[in-house]
Amino acid sequence: MPTFVYYIPIVTTLVSVPFAITLYRHWRRKPEAYYLFWWFVGIVCYGLGTLVESLTTLLGWHESLFRTWYIAGALLGGAPLAQGTVYLLARDRVAHVLTAVLVTVIGVAAACVLLSPVDHSLADGHRLSGRVLEWQWVRMFSPFINLYAFVFLVGGALYSAWRYARQHEGGGRLWGNVFIAVGALLPGIGGSFTRFGHVEVLYVTELVGLLLIWLGYRQVGRSASQSVHTKQAVAG
Repeated sequence: MPTFVYYIPIVTTLVSVPFAITLYRHWRRKPEAYYLFWWFVGIVCYGLGTLVESLTTLLGWHESLFRTWYIAGALLGGAPLAQGTVYLLARDRVAHVLTAVLVTVIGVAAACVLLSPVDHSLADGHRLSGRVLEWQWVRMFSPFINLYAFVFLVGGALYSAWRYARQHEGGGRLWGNVFIAVGALLPGIGGSFTRFGHVEVLYVTELVGLLLIWLGYRQVGRSASQSVHTKQAVAG
């Protein structure tokens, strides 16, 4: 019988829905902003991963759920969010090249996950773990993809926070990026525990991480709006 920790992904999934809707609406107001599109895709993938975790808690382990979870969680959990940060901080030309490389690597990794035989004897009730893959070498893709996500998502947020601090523009933008950096780091920490069979840690860090990312996004957005209004008032 699953403990209450196993039901946390249900809450995380419910939180991801309004966050994804908010990002989608923001992107539709600025369709040229590639970073908003990728952040929207990232939260959708984040929510899909926790939805599969929720279904595993409610329905038990199923091969199709496991494969979906591995692709949405291990491969796409942070990469699209990181790609949004790439578009925000880098030139579009550079970001386009990195997008092509990232999509290719994730596509190959996802195909391997779908093709790998699964050892059902290693499936553990309501727990999800990559150890059931018979092609264990497939699991080597996720550390590289997660490293990419860490460098650009966490690193990008910390760089933005440092830049605002240097410009003495603290407040919402500074702390918003700090929240995003910490929130992005937590699921990666939780994901490392799944390699040792402790998926419960991942469920907790996913929820806290998502809440911090959303809080950071709201802080940065609110600060940017206040800055625009201030400039308009001065100009007027």
